[in-house]
Amino acid sequence: MDERKETGEDSGQGGAGGAPPPPFRAAVEALRGARLRPQIEVDPVPAPKRLAPYAYALEAAVVDGEQDLADGRLVLLHDPAGHDAWRGAFRLVTLVRAELEPEMAADPLLPEVCWSWLTGALAARGLTYGEPSGTVTRASSHYFGGLSARPAASQIEIRASWTPREGLGGVPDAGAHLVAWCDLLAQVAGLPPAAPGDASVVTLPQRRGPQSR
Repeated sequence: MDERKETGEDSGQGGAGGAPPPPFRAAVEALRGARLRPQIEVDPVPAPKRLAPYAYALEAAVVDGEQDLADGRLVLLHDPAGHDAWRGAFRLVTLVRAELEPEMAADPLLPEVCWSWLTGALAARGLTYGEPSGTVTRASSHYFGGLSARPAASQIEIRASWTPREGLGGVPDAGAHLVAWCDLLAQVAGLPPAAPGDASVVTLPQRRGPQSR
């Protein structure tokens, strides 16, 4: 890693505590080296600087040609001193968004189903984690006047965070968590499971068509 990356100044990594410690650097390298589905495009983005001494952020989109089916952001946080609320030294924070048909957004079970996508994706990869928390938000837009020709639009938004279990050297399996998160993103986008055994989460039968990029 060059000096720019050592000090946390590359496009996806932020740090307020000097050179990143080895566990954080190892976790970031695992994120960068993860093998993902070809339909998912991932890019580093500027990381938040006030949530933890060290952070690394990625944005991803499920792509079909020139159209996005779903998108999201995953942030890896690290506090070498540990964090009482996290009950660990690492934390993963995510935002996932996709559009739905309005009638599906009205389903009263939608929040529970969406949360099961996250927990199911982590469980399907055999990952251990703690202190999960999050929200599922559904929003609808209806257009009037000069915009009345537009169809109503509904969106789901999953915001969540969890503490990945740390392994040898205090390093979590960040790459596997990224793969599981991409499974969640694919599930929200309506893609079939990546492998025959990855069917532990519920699928909503309808989704709005792809959105132009």
